[in-house]
Amino acid sequence: MNMQRRPLMVGGIVLLAAPPALFAQAPGKVWRIGYLGLSAGPNETTEAFREGLRSLGYVEGRNLLIDYRWAAGKNERLPELAAELVRLKVDLIVAGATSPVAAAKLATSSIPIVMPAPGDPVGSGLVASLARPGGNVTGMSMQSTELAGKHLQLVRELVPKATRVAVLTQTGVAGNLYVAQVKESAGKMGFVVMPHVLGQGGELEAAFAAMQRERVQVLMVTRNTLNFGNRERIVALAAQYRLPAIFGSCDMIGSGGLMCYGPSLAAMYRYAAIYVDRIFKGAKPSDLPVEQSTTYEMVINAKTALALDIAIPQPLLLRADEVIR
Repeated sequence: MNMQRRPLMVGGIVLLAAPPALFAQAPGKVWRIGYLGLSAGPNETTEAFREGLRSLGYVEGRNLLIDYRWAAGKNERLPELAAELVRLKVDLIVAGATSPVAAAKLATSSIPIVMPAPGDPVGSGLVASLARPGGNVTGMSMQSTELAGKHLQLVRELVPKATRVAVLTQTGVAGNLYVAQVKESAGKMGFVVMPHVLGQGGELEAAFAAMQRERVQVLMVTRNTLNFGNRERIVALAAQYRLPAIFGSCDMIGSGGLMCYGPSLAAMYRYAAIYVDRIFKGAKPSDLPVEQSTTYEMVINAKTALALDIAIPQPLLLRADEVIR
């Protein structure tokens, strides 16, 4: 498919790769990063983070080592994995989602922690505020709870007669905060919300069967480790049940999702490398404000809309960064 997207900007900075020599580190120093992930292994966002580091002159095996720890979707494994990284005496910990950041924060109050894309770091208690994070945690924020109202507005534009909306998310602080925000916004807009909060095992088939019984008209899918790992299955089930689905990030829309709106996670992970670089050069996490993405992506799949007999309003098509035809 033809993909033409606008340049991505995070924190007011266009994300362009800089020549490694420009940021080359002092010879002899080898930095050690601990990477704590909730997924089963590396994915597109992990590679984006590594690309960001390379653009700043950090070369694995030369002046950088990265120790990876993967929880494979099991939150209960995170505390011990975080403790392992602390015992390795890493210089810094990178933890992408809310629960890995929380585990890392409990494991250490002295090792700097950089978070590329937690849902709501203030509401989750990870930082005191965006402007003054305090403590040893800083980085980026998706502020996914603030997207709840925007996603409902898109539901209203996409399916004007819809009143019954389901939310598919994962158990945890970020998922609970998002559902709470959706319910608050939905009450003002005349929507009835049916949350489906999945455990670590998934239960996707049961969730979609329940949505059918609830006569759900539109599905909102949050971006979390569980949903991301099952994104193709979610797309297939949405097609099977003829359920329009709006995804919270565009790396989840897959081959047949209807629509996505949210920040570019790859851009956020790439930008997280800048925080790492600043800390390695002497900055304190408590002095580095948490930044939010200033550019959001919207992708619409016109083929999926046709299959669902949905007429995409022209103003919505004109606002899209990409239309898949």
